[in-house]
Amino acid sequence: MGLPLSGTIAQMAAAEEKSWTYKDYARLPEGAPCQLIGGSLIMTPSPTPYHQTISMKLGVKLALHALEKGLGLALFAPVDVYFEETETYQPDIIFIAGNRMSIVEKTRINGAPDLVVEILSPGTAYYDLRKKFKTYEKHGVKEYWVVDPGEQSVEIYTRANNRFSLEQKAEKTGPVESHVIPGFTVEIESIF
Repeated sequence: MGLPLSGTIAQMAAAEEKSWTYKDYARLPEGAPCQLIGGSLIMTPSPTPYHQTISMKLGVKLALHALEKGLGLALFAPVDVYFEETETYQPDIIFIAGNRMSIVEKTRINGAPDLVVEILSPGTAYYDLRKKFKTYEKHGVKEYWVVDPGEQSVEIYTRANNRFSLEQKAEKTGPVESHVIPGFTVEIESIF
């Protein structure tokens, strides 16, 4: 789960007992290690070097493929993705197709990316697998990758009939392929 809030952020949270909104969240200092989940301000600890290594390996592969093929834009945490007034997340990696660049605003991504990657960590796994999963599904994320460093696995959920279903899973070795990013395949042993 998240960590207790500290300093100025804790003071802001204590001053307001109501549910947090995007307007409240936007008042935080730039770079504050928080996400707005279910109207609560959740402080997320810094990722481990292993987490960041996985993120870099997968993110660079995805970004280069998208750039070389002219498919769209890949971005990496921290970047705010606004879903609704009480839900603003910072997914590890996102991809937005070229024909949807209108959701990229000056201060945030306004709406569902086409693809979201969350790399599980002890401080965020509960949210990634529960609340955020449901929000991504509800708001139209087309493909959701759940990367588990402990199991060295990747699960890919795709959206059909407004619901996610597990389409692919690979553990320790083997390829996974995106259906949102044409031609993008990763041998998972190359990211762990």
